[in-house]
Amino acid sequence: MTDIKEVSYEEIRHLVSDRALEGETMLLNMGPQHPSTHGVLRLLLELDGEKVVNCIPDVGFLHTGIEKNMESKTYQKAEVMTDRMDYMNPLGNNLTYVLAVEKLVGLDVPERAQAIRVILAELQRISSHLVWLGTSALDVAAMSVFLYCFREREQILNIFELVSGQRMMTTYFRPGGLWRDVPSGFEQAVREFLEVMPHRIDEYEALLTKNPLFLDRTLGIGSISAEDALNWGLTGATLRASGVSYDLRRFAPYSGYEQYDFEIPLRTEGDVYARYIVRILEMRQSLRIIEQALRKLPAGPVRSSNRKFVPPPRSEIGTSMEALIHHFKLWTEGFSAPQGSVYVATESPRGELGCFLESDGGPKPYRVHFRTPSFDNLQVLPKLSKGFLVADLVAIIGSVDIVLGDIDR
Repeated sequence: MTDIKEVSYEEIRHLVSDRALEGETMLLNMGPQHPSTHGVLRLLLELDGEKVVNCIPDVGFLHTGIEKNMESKTYQKAEVMTDRMDYMNPLGNNLTYVLAVEKLVGLDVPERAQAIRVILAELQRISSHLVWLGTSALDVAAMSVFLYCFREREQILNIFELVSGQRMMTTYFRPGGLWRDVPSGFEQAVREFLEVMPHRIDEYEALLTKNPLFLDRTLGIGSISAEDALNWGLTGATLRASGVSYDLRRFAPYSGYEQYDFEIPLRTEGDVYARYIVRILEMRQSLRIIEQALRKLPAGPVRSSNRKFVPPPRSEIGTSMEALIHHFKLWTEGFSAPQGSVYVATESPRGELGCFLESDGGPKPYRVHFRTPSFDNLQVLPKLSKGFLVADLVAIIGSVDIVLGDIDR
């Protein structure tokens, strides 16, 4: 087994077994174009018949240089690049980054903005899990679930478009709060989603949870113990499916999550089926959090009044020369952050998403680095797949729920 890294052909002989070098096993490329790899991922497989002897992930095909490019932009302008990392969690990426900026400069966030952030972050979590559920079911030939999941995801994307004008790359969360307040139809749209979604999850479960074909493809497949999951540094549903109760929303609350009552879904089997059950239950808990946040949604501003770091409201720009100058200077020159470094982590749909920011006292970050869950979770693939069939590998990859944009930065 090996950690994730780019693998050259010269290195292959050091990674595979002696049986492969002697021709007793077969080396086979899976990807990088294979649709079951959930992105541009190459897997070098060592097979004994159809049984996986070794699996070596090879990443880097989608590398964008996001982290280094962010260091050449001001703190405000760098945020738009975070949407493009884990493209199933753009709002969650925004949230992690703005929390790091707010911690670095000591910026307050109004309560209304905090509550709206929670609502949208949980909607984003459900949206991500719907894509995971639909595509993972499709990998094991369950076509109907895919169509149903994207039906509900469309309703969530409509809400994102309602508040930000964009369906995916919203950049809606900003340092100090939000881009703007939500429109008048926001609460009604969220309530309509809350009303219909529990029944939709029931439909998914009716199709899969006790389906004998689905059980054959998932029960006992790709198992990992709690001890091994911790040793490999796994987080998110993959870790909780092995029985480890770790969720940053509970153990290191941010954005006011300590105010909400919710449970951390757990299973102990650590297999593909357990990871499926955990994510199904997580969608139900997200609905529970959204309902609480919507019920206690306070009135008031959605942006900090600290004008050193936050642009003035657009309504002031047309009536105040000082506001216009301030707006112009913030978006052309940026603001200077105090010298120092911070690390902030949130619970993304895939696990712990952390942002490390270091400032040299200027208007641009000196160093930006993200601890992304897909990168850390993918490295366990050799352990999960060893001894199983190639057909099982398709289900195992899906159950880990990787996004290659989250890995290749």
